[in-house]
Amino acid sequence: MHFTSEQRLDDGVLEREFTLGDIPGTLWTPESAAPAPLVLMAHNNGLPKAEPRLVARARYTAARGYAVATIDAAGCGDRPRSAADEQARADLRRAMQAGEPVDEIFESFIGPLVENAVPEWRTTLDALLELPEIGGPVGYSGGWTALGIRLAVAEPRIAAAGFFAGGYVPRAQREEARQVTIPLLFLLQWDDQGNPRQRALDLFDAFGSKEKTLHANPGGHTGTPWFELEDGCRFLDRHLK
Repeated sequence: MHFTSEQRLDDGVLEREFTLGDIPGTLWTPESAAPAPLVLMAHNNGLPKAEPRLVARARYTAARGYAVATIDAAGCGDRPRSAADEQARADLRRAMQAGEPVDEIFESFIGPLVENAVPEWRTTLDALLELPEIGGPVGYSGGWTALGIRLAVAEPRIAAAGFFAGGYVPRAQREEARQVTIPLLFLLQWDDQGNPRQRALDLFDAFGSKEKTLHANPGGHTGTPWFELEDGCRFLDRHLK
């Protein structure tokens, strides 16, 4: 892991950009000298790791005493995208806007994206846990629910997870949801047109966790109330500290 830049932010959080081979990432760490628990924050839809909502959540969480890391997975952010990937994204957007069935397009595109992302996240996790300022345990928090499910099943070091939405998750991860047994906090925007409500509720029901909590709020995809971020940190406090 090679750190390429660092800056101390107004809230005392240290923000560092890093590269790990071809993987670009960002790490936020709190002022505390003690090793901090780690939270992996993922984004989907090809968004960059510098997406403002993700950065705001990461900084808030780091200020609460966590190390927070995110990466641009293959095909996301500033990383190269194939012509086929770009066409699949365009086809998916067109079908959703037209109200047409999207399952087959979604499966053929997102399924492989999840499978390709998991090894890079696990490699990143290995490198992060070697840093003296990070002591574990590890949590997952993000809107890329499919990736979180796959990681929760494949990666025993993840002790708790917060998921957002979940209306569109590949069939493979819907089946894997039954194998997820760690504590979960599941956020749902009741009027999210991009995430069918019933699918999200069915996914929540499928999780095998004995401790799982559903928070539902009115509004669209980006209308999640700010207090949910505070509640999310309290959830992490219970299971990572």
